[in-house]
Order: sequence, then structure tokens, then C-alpha cells
Amino acid sequence: MALKIWLNDKLVDEAEAKVSVFDHGLLYGDGVFEGIRVYDGRVFELDAHMRRLYEGARAIRLPMHMTREALMRAIDVTVEANGITDGYIRLLVTRGIGTLGLNPLVCDRSCIVIIADKIQLYPEELYETGMKVISATTVRNHPLAISPQVKSLNYLNNILAKIEALDNDVPEAIMYNHEGYVAEATGDNVFIVRDGVVLAPPVEAGSLEGITRAVVIKLAREEGLSVVEKNLTRYDLYVSDEFFLTGTAAEVIGIVEIDGRVVGDGRPGPITRRLRQKFYEYARRKEN
Repeated sequence: MALKIWLNDKLVDEAEAKVSVFDHGLLYGDGVFEGIRVYDGRVFELDAHMRRLYEGARAIRLPMHMTREALMRAIDVTVEANGITDGYIRLLVTRGIGTLGLNPLVCDRSCIVIIADKIQLYPEELYETGMKVISATTVRNHPLAISPQVKSLNYLNNILAKIEALDNDVPEAIMYNHEGYVAEATGDNVFIVRDGVVLAPPVEAGSLEGITRAVVIKLAREEGLSVVEKNLTRYDLYVSDEFFLTGTAAEVIGIVEIDGRVVGDGRPGPITRRLRQKFYEYARRKEN
């Protein structure tokens, strides 16, 4: 069945969901986006996603022509129209139609696109056996160039690191900032465990403040685990007892090898497995 796509102010058939070649989102990657999960027919952490979207738009001076309430209703309409009970929403806001010049002020109106579809997850066996990653040579964008808190349509920095991962026959790469500290993976946040303590790079190191990341930190503390946000080096990853990633699509997935070095005993560790189960239960609670 063809999808129904929300385009600006209404649902259209998938074949009619088109944007102009003069849209600055296409020409320059000028815009913001969110990836959002749907569990059991409920949109997950929607308030948090809306807050990040509107803050990102404000940071790049991108006027939103829909209120949060109207956009949230549009998301619900799109999810329902496509019969999505467990799936994924891709929400994009571009600067809109302009000219071939950089000037964003010539764009009269932002363009809003909402896609609700099923999601391609990592194979279930990968959650049981764990994932292998490499360290990317592509350095994370300097935070003074563009804030990592802006989930920008220009994802080239992450894409180049993703290519490195795929060239090495692994699904993910770890990105480091200009000082050599761990920033994030190409699409997920990074955590390690040392001596029972959960450690995460601070967002100031160059990572997006992930929605799943925040939920996992909350769940870990509810479980009585100590969570510390601090700068991490490649060495810290190499000698970690456990290592896992979090993200909208990935949820919580264990890392068992980095740069050919085995993490822990070569299997997802007990804290990783525990937090994965707690997140699974939390995401599917009816009150969320």
C-alpha cells in the first residue's frame, strides 16, 4: 500500500510528495529533522522531540509556520493514515523554496514533511551477539562551526564516518572531536561501563543530546546505577568492561569489538542487557 505523506498542510499520496528543486533543504541541507519511534500505536517521547526540533529551528533562525500543537496533531494524523502501530516517523523541516544563492531570507515559508513507515532494525541476533565498530578518522564537526544540538539536514560529517564503517565491514563508527575525545557514533550515542559505573561523553564533546540517551540515563539511575558524564578517550573505549550505543532506531545495542579489540568477554555485558530490557519495557508502557 502506498504511503500517505504529510506535506506542509495536508496528507498527499506518496507519488505526489515532492519538493521544489529550489528548496534550500535540497540545495544546502538547510533545515532540521527528527527521527521518532512509534510503539504500540503511541508516539514515543513526542514532547522531547518537539522541544529539540523547535529549539534547533530557533538556533538556525528557521521560522516554523506550524505551532507545536498543530504539528503534533499532523504527526498523529500521518501515523493513523498509514496504520503504523510499531514504526518510525521522519519529520523534516526545510528552509523552503528560495533562489540559487545562499540568502535564507528569500525563502518565504518553511516546508514540513512527515513520513510514517515501518523501520528497518538491526537483526535481532546482533542484539544477542553484539556489534563490531571502528574508530572513524573523520573528525566530528567543531561545536563552534555548528552546534551538535542542531539536528541538521546536513549530515555529511556523519555520512563520511558511516562510509568508513561500511568500508571496514562493520555497521557503525565512533567519531572523536578535535581534541581527541569521544563524541558519538554516526547515528547513536556512546556509553561505556567501568567497574559498574556507566560513563557517557558529555554533549559538550560534540554529541547530539539524544532522546533515547536521556531515557537510558534516567532508567540507569532508577536501577541504582551510578551514571557519570565525562570526557572519554579511545583508550577508555578499549579498556571498558562494557560498551553500548543508544538511539531511536538502535534502542540499546551492545558493542563487543572496536578496532579489532574485544570488549569485555566478547559478549554484551550484564548492565547493557539489563538496560536494554528496561528500555524495552519503558518504551512499551501504556502511560508513556
